[in-house]
Amino acid sequence: MANRIKPAILKGTRDYLPEDAVKREYIVEKLKKIFRKYGFDPLETPSIELWDTLGGKYGEDAEMLIYRFKDHGGRDVGLRYDLTVPLSRVIAMHQEIPKPFKRYQIAPVWRADSPQKGRYREFYQCDFDIVGSSSLMADAEIVAIVFESLASLGFEDFVIRVNSRKVIRGLVEVAGIPIEREQETARTIDKLDKIGVPGVLKELERSGFERGSIEKVKKIITAEFNSNIEALEFADKFFKDSESGLKGISELRELLEFIQILGVPEKNISIDLSLARGLDYYTGPIYEAVLRGVTLPSVSGGGRYDGLIKIFSGRDFPATGGSLGLERIYQGLVDLDLLPDSLKTHTHVLVTVFNKKFVKESASLAKKLREQGLNVDLYLGKKNLRAQLGYANDRGIRFAIFYGPDEMEGGVVTLKDLKLETQKRVRVEEVVEIIKEAFYGG
Repeated sequence: MANRIKPAILKGTRDYLPEDAVKREYIVEKLKKIFRKYGFDPLETPSIELWDTLGGKYGEDAEMLIYRFKDHGGRDVGLRYDLTVPLSRVIAMHQEIPKPFKRYQIAPVWRADSPQKGRYREFYQCDFDIVGSSSLMADAEIVAIVFESLASLGFEDFVIRVNSRKVIRGLVEVAGIPIEREQETARTIDKLDKIGVPGVLKELERSGFERGSIEKVKKIITAEFNSNIEALEFADKFFKDSESGLKGISELRELLEFIQILGVPEKNISIDLSLARGLDYYTGPIYEAVLRGVTLPSVSGGGRYDGLIKIFSGRDFPATGGSLGLERIYQGLVDLDLLPDSLKTHTHVLVTVFNKKFVKESASLAKKLREQGLNVDLYLGKKNLRAQLGYANDRGIRFAIFYGPDEMEGGVVTLKDLKLETQKRVRVEEVVEIIKEAFYGG
């Protein structure tokens, strides 16, 4: 006999058992509904990409987290780090796609990161992007989708932080930092939530930034404002000598107007001049969503990346997009107890088996109910009726049907509601109506 293998999974990955998987599907369906509402269609891309596609797009820190290896053919490949770079490759390969192009994709990505709460090595991103529009209304739609997605799931206390990489470039200019160190500056500021202000300043100092430059950065990352208007007024003065900074602030003003037109409440939007987003490909407005009341990293992020597709196509394709992290949203819903208690199974009803002599009759009943749109579990074990009810309870199935000799003779079934702890005999024709009324209100 072969040695027994101890079952285990890689650190930073998770199994989602049915009860959790059902809840995740509930989240995904909510998000898909909103994406479609805004005119987005699905796109699917491979999990594995050529290294030429992935390499050099994210920045040094991020690139170190990509799972990179040689395949059996000796090709240099990697598991996708995000869904944005693959989208850019698709646009370059299929330039016949009508523009503007709105797409969503919900799929796993992989990062060799240090696992912690809300941060895994394999996780799902729920991406939505607009390619082919330079209008700030496109950016506003991305922000509106983030808001509506989180609100539809029951979150109330959250904020979408908004800034622009043009503002970060303005900071580089005002601080006298060499322009070739802009991305390095952005990546360092992006660590603010992880290492705090002292950590950011210390890292800048270790990297050889001048004291005067560090003081300018400190002024931005420690600034606090009572309103978006106050933040913009501060920025007007701070960036008065920076063309990039002023252009970024002007765009933020216009973006706020568009966001308001799309119905996003002002209380859920915060101009945050310290927001940097560490990936190298961002070029304009950037955004992150943070849940209040839970200890989690941001649950959504994104921004404009007008130059990324040109790397693949040689042509300019303006683009903007956002991403919602499924794992973090799920964890936030759990922490705040916002998931419906009924979300344990997709099964509406268990058809029990009176005894082995009546398997065929129960199977015929299950078939009839399935044909009428119910999700039906026909009991396939060997337990008695009482134990079958226990099985239904364990799985979270709300209804159970008894179909024994008495019921068959009377042309009825006994329908038991395990949630209300009631039961009654009804005609088979009534079963579907009763169950659909219980689940869907008719």
